[in-house]
Amino acid sequence: MNALAVVAIGGNSLIRDKAHESVEDQYLAVVETAKHIVGMIEQGYEVIITHGNGPQVGFILRRSEIAKDVAAMHQVPLVSCGADTQGAIGYQIQQAMDNEFKKRGLNKSAVTIVTQVLVDEKDPAFQKPGKPIGSFYSKEQAEIIQQANPTWVMVEDAGRGYRRVVASPRPQEIVEKDVISKLAHEGYCVVSVGGGGIPVFKREDGLLQGVDAVIDKDFASSLLASQIKADLLIISTGVPTVYLNYGKPDEKALDKVSLAELKQYVTENHFAPGSMLPKVQAVIDFLENGGKKAIITNPESLEEAIAEKAGTHVYA
Repeated sequence: MNALAVVAIGGNSLIRDKAHESVEDQYLAVVETAKHIVGMIEQGYEVIITHGNGPQVGFILRRSEIAKDVAAMHQVPLVSCGADTQGAIGYQIQQAMDNEFKKRGLNKSAVTIVTQVLVDEKDPAFQKPGKPIGSFYSKEQAEIIQQANPTWVMVEDAGRGYRRVVASPRPQEIVEKDVISKLAHEGYCVVSVGGGGIPVFKREDGLLQGVDAVIDKDFASSLLASQIKADLLIISTGVPTVYLNYGKPDEKALDKVSLAELKQYVTENHFAPGSMLPKVQAVIDFLENGGKKAIITNPESLEEAIAEKAGTHVYA
């Protein structure tokens, strides 16, 4: 079998900017990213694609809120919103990949796996929810929503209004990892772990139960790569390379770096929380759990990164 890569594509691969948020615009963005991923495959890789879903979940939640207010429709639970986006975004990626395979005469197929991810019910994140989701509300609206949903946590967000916040627990296990691995080893391009996966608990009776939470896509992708023993983890972002002192006069691009060096840069606070830091931490997790190599780059640089002509390459 060819070398196996897990490629995590972020929001920049799906929504370019505020002026291009429609479903049609998202598909055009996916088509562009698919070209670069197929270019990777032509260079000898089997690929598993993971993706973000933050904006898309927000859109579904907002539609649900409007439908409830206007037509008394039932609200869609967050855990179901995650599942919905896995299907919708997976469909777009799957179609774009299959079309690109046909254009290039490749005997390949893409397939989407709706993926559950096990989280720990005792994860501290559940005691201190901190991930904002959905719309902004006035204080009065937030109080009404809180009364209607006693288990929700509503917080004031940087003077912009009140928002619901949910837990963001660390992923513990990719439930469908075996079937994902099997399909990838049989030559399929697998789309999985969308939006970090659907968070689930394992109950005392051993059965699974969904929970309203948000799992970081990069951490889940890193875990998947570790659990299926992928040869390479690629985290895509909005820049071609990771930088030290980003945006400052002494900005420095990182081309090749060791795991030890990268960990040192983290302790020196070179990477912004909520931006580059989670991606760097996901790479560290993968390499500390048996991975040999990881790359951080933007989607349009994927082919050059595979040829070691672009991106930040991190080695164990």
